[in-house]
Amino acid sequence: MTRSRALDPNVCGVTAAIAVIDGKWKTALLWLLESGPRRPGELRRLLPGLTEKVLTQALREMETDGLVHREVHDVLPLKTEYSLTGFGRELSEALAPVSDWGHRRLERLTTAPEGRPAS
Repeated sequence: MTRSRALDPNVCGVTAAIAVIDGKWKTALLWLLESGPRRPGELRRLLPGLTEKVLTQALREMETDGLVHREVHDVLPLKTEYSLTGFGRELSEALAPVSDWGHRRLERLTTAPEGRPAS
């Protein structure tokens, strides 16, 4: 899915929402930022495999989409923190039922007979 789909007024709302959180790391970043502001280094430590380049790109896109706020403190060395905006919190709350559904799905998969999904 391309980022331009997030701006297209002629797509369905679900498609527009998914375009904003599309990618491997954005939902995990939303989840981590729910608990409060975090520094980029802390986010990287909490998400093994996330490179600095990809983190920066994801956070910039999320900032552009109005989901996160970037605050740079005027100290040396510079201290940068990211936090959810009200709009980002709204999205996080909207995703909560989807998260619940995902956990129920995983539970069904682990309790199903070998090789067959539970019905």
